[in-house]
Amino acid sequence: MRNTKLFWHLDYQIRAPEVRVIGSDGKQLGVMKTDEALKQAKSEGLTLVEIAPTAKPPVAKIVDFGKFRYQEEKKLRTQLKKTKASELKEIRFSPFIAVNDYNTRLRRVREFLQNKDKVRLVVVFTGRQMGSKPQGYELLKRIITELGESISVDMSPKFLGKHLMMIVSPVAKRIKEKSSVAKSPEGDVPATEDKDAKTEN
Repeated sequence: MRNTKLFWHLDYQIRAPEVRVIGSDGKQLGVMKTDEALKQAKSEGLTLVEIAPTAKPPVAKIVDFGKFRYQEEKKLRTQLKKTKASELKEIRFSPFIAVNDYNTRLRRVREFLQNKDKVRLVVVFTGRQMGSKPQGYELLKRIITELGESISVDMSPKFLGKHLMMIVSPVAKRIKEKSSVAKSPEGDVPATEDKDAKTEN
């Protein structure tokens, strides 16, 4: 993806009635009515940005938006550069994907991870679907839950235009420790070894 334009809800685009606010100095201001948070931002000549829309309540930060956007896009470019193109696979989902299609794509994700490839998960929104962004976050959360401890998240979910994307990579299997011996009244009994986490195909 060449488009590195990130997306946030700003000021009056924030629909939640209340938000957890981070001040311009980085300090927690607590949960506030969204209108009150907007007044606080405007009084400082700054912008209220929703940075965690799926949190309950959503988290918003008072920022100089130009500087904030530059820093976030710079971080994103750095993250993408760290992921070599030859090692990165991509699987696309729609926010309202059918069960069979979802299972097929999830199976492909598992196959890539088992081959030690990083995977970019992309939820593609079209037209009016842009009004259902929480559905995209929930879909990615479901995928991460199903993949379990077999993965680590290299890049948290971020909107790039109409694409919600995140990058995951396989977790290296833990090296089994040598079995220890547990004492019992009947004699020496080998202790049970920890099993490596496995992903079902």
